Amino acid sequence: MKLASLRHGRDGKLVVVSDDLAWYAHAGPEVPTLQRALDDWAHAAPRLRALAEGVNAGTILRERFHEREAASPLPRAYQWADGSAYVNHVALVRQARGAKMPDTFWTDPLMYQGGSDVFLGPRDAIPLKDEAWGCDFEAEVAVIVDDVPMGASPAEARERIRLVMLVNDVSLRNLIPAELEKGFGFFQSKPSSAFSPVAVTPDALGDAWRDGKVHLPMRVALNGALFGKADAGQDMTFDFGQLIAHAAKTRDLCAGTIIGSGTVSNRGADSGPGKPVSEGGLGYSCIAEQRMIETIQGGKPMTPFLKHGDRVEIEMLDARNHSIFGRIDQEVVRG
Repeated sequence: MKLASLRHGRDGKLVVVSDDLAWYAHAGPEVPTLQRALDDWAHAAPRLRALAEGVNAGTILRERFHEREAASPLPRAYQWADGSAYVNHVALVRQARGAKMPDTFWTDPLMYQGGSDVFLGPRDAIPLKDEAWGCDFEAEVAVIVDDVPMGASPAEARERIRLVMLVNDVSLRNLIPAELEKGFGFFQSKPSSAFSPVAVTPDALGDAWRDGKVHLPMRVALNGALFGKADAGQDMTFDFGQLIAHAAKTRDLCAGTIIGSGTVSNRGADSGPGKPVSEGGLGYSCIAEQRMIETIQGGKPMTPFLKHGDRVEIEMLDARNHSIFGRIDQEVVRG
């Protein structure tokens, strides 16, 4: 089942989208928004699945689905917590600046709490006031959960995953060091994130969803050129069950909480740093990682961060090369 929110007020209007992303039907007044559906998933899900069958079969009234008309599936959320499940990415960051990585990073995930009051739509521009801030994209997978009780185990947490989507977790890299030096986490360096046009139930991913991971390449393009195709299921040290359990260690998580995977990152074929797509590698899911490898190998970064007019595309395709979540397609503009 695939769900989207058409632009409408603050919280959008929930629609059920066909598997091929071509058609949609309104969810109706009983479940006008995705948050309303998540608040009562046990009753909403059967109705939505019945609509999905009708939309796919063409047996109910349906309309053409245009990704440009979609907001993020949850235009705003009660909570957005982003992990760092790909420890390879963290290791490269620390290696590039000559810092030793604590062993606990392999056993206890990193996580920060981001702003969730306003998310960008999948085709919204990325507003950037100052290019000197070092704007970067981060291609990630995210899940939306049902209510998760405090102290839930990873196995229990996996059972609470209701939807999966993609995210561009925008970062202002040059603002991060000063914020971290204060010892109080990110804020200004993490502006609004953008999510894919549709969110899908785990069963809609078929065999690609297993062990709390999505085993498919994350395709990233920068200004029309392929920048990365890292496999989201490979080198994911912590699965989503572990990430959710980490977030729920000391608190309940309410329905509609979004948990991100962190930047998708793969090691190279020789278990060393990955290579750019142009050199036969899988590339990267953010500019910072390419810059880190340039620093490790050549002493300084060469690839610039995003400038006004740059365009970022993030998408995931199934085995038949069909888009699963729709495409995040954003241009950087003057804020």
